[in-house]
Amino acid sequence: DIVMQLDECVSLPCEDKVAEKAMHLSLRWAERCKKAFGDPAGRALFGIVQGGAVPSLRVTSARELAAMDLKGYAIGGLAVGEPQDVMLAMIETVEPHLPSEKPRYLMGVGTPDDIVEAVRRGVDMFDCVMPTRAGRHGQIFTRFGRMNLKNAKHAEDVRPIDPQSSCPAANTYSRAYLHHLVKAEEMLGKMLLTWVNLAYYQELMAGLRAAIAAGRLEDFIAETKEGWARGEPA
Repeated sequence: DIVMQLDECVSLPCEDKVAEKAMHLSLRWAERCKKAFGDPAGRALFGIVQGGAVPSLRVTSARELAAMDLKGYAIGGLAVGEPQDVMLAMIETVEPHLPSEKPRYLMGVGTPDDIVEAVRRGVDMFDCVMPTRAGRHGQIFTRFGRMNLKNAKHAEDVRPIDPQSSCPAANTYSRAYLHHLVKAEEMLGKMLLTWVNLAYYQELMAGLRAAIAAGRLEDFIAETKEGWARGEPA
């Protein structure tokens, strides 16, 4: 089991003094959590790097957490309203100060593009409501990019979402049927589109892992982004 320390996550943008106070409070909590949980078998205590969008605070937080020799390290307090470039800049700031042999976990992220860019910068793990929340509202993620099944253009489209997907919800049901379920607010529609999204996220992560192992991460990212930009074949 992964056990997360207590922390204080501030919304961005915020004043530097607010981010600093939350960062120091989070560090004190990390120390107390380590004392409370120790290092029991079967549990991995992760620290959480805070510091808002202030590079010096992020570096201090990362260094002090690394000195605690925890099982893993999370980067928290991002994807809370700031632009993507700010999030990526904070990841780049923090990454050199986290142990390379331990997992790095970016909390609350994100879109497929956020994930790809974070992996490019050394992140290993993610969690986010994005695929399930989007699925419940008729939005899906595919190798062709994002699609909205609420749109009327899908009403009579007998094609599946993606015949090459390994997910039955994506390669079997017609877009017209899924569109009908979404418009009728049938619970089955929310379930099937959530399945489509979770399957795509799993396929994306599997592709990233395989590309890293093969030494072709940049090629994989370029191919993936090209597919999103190009969209579906006519």
